[in-house]
Amino acid sequence: MGSLRNPVGPLPSSIYWRRRAILVSVVVLAALLITWAVTAGGDAGGGEGAAGSDADARIPVPSITPGPSSSGPAISRAPGGRDEPDDEDAGDEEPAGRGSGSADPEESDATASDAPVVVGSDDVLPAGSGLEACAASAVEWRLRGTRETYPTDATPTLELTVRNTSDADCAIDLGPERVVLTITPEDDQDAYWSSGHCPEDPGSLAYRVPAGTAVTHTLRWDRGASAPKCGTPPAGKAGPGRYLAEAESPGLPAVRASFTLTDE
Repeated sequence: MGSLRNPVGPLPSSIYWRRRAILVSVVVLAALLITWAVTAGGDAGGGEGAAGSDADARIPVPSITPGPSSSGPAISRAPGGRDEPDDEDAGDEEPAGRGSGSADPEESDATASDAPVVVGSDDVLPAGSGLEACAASAVEWRLRGTRETYPTDATPTLELTVRNTSDADCAIDLGPERVVLTITPEDDQDAYWSSGHCPEDPGSLAYRVPAGTAVTHTLRWDRGASAPKCGTPPAGKAGPGRYLAEAESPGLPAVRASFTLTDE
């Protein structure tokens, strides 16, 4: 213990104390370096963790948009880019088979009235019905063949359609005393057959024509000939060729239609 307090040696004691001080300084410095190294390593790891935490804090968390709920479709547009109609508009659409677009009531009425009602013997008005006759100014009529060409086994059939353009029902007489139908070969001026030559039933054939609508009276020709004043007609039947049919009635313009008879 004495040698630690009082250095023993050939050199002065101050030199030994100086050496001791340097040694102690070196040991202390080494301890400090070791302590700093350990502390710096821990701080570096902690700094990286902090840096990582800061970096994570700066990076925004991606948001997740929820998908469509079960209450609505995932696709809001139909294939091809055409929008599907809303539920409120879907009820306004016409059902399939009734046409495209919205139907106008006036157009629907006009279309319905364009389809004439076919009348026959069961629809003839009784005598003294009291229904006023249609005024000529309120009558539009036409004549047409049911076919363009009639082979030998087909009966030429004509339709006489009468439209009432007034706003009140009226009666139209299509009997042979009021309406005369003639059939003439295209290359001849004389009628081959006429309902006015010798009418079998010269009585009235009056039909009710409702306001704004039309009726159609059907006429059939057996291809036979006729002669004026119930004379004897030529024998045989009309041959192949083009024929002109014409209907006339007092106060109304004549209406015409043509058709062809074939030998097939």
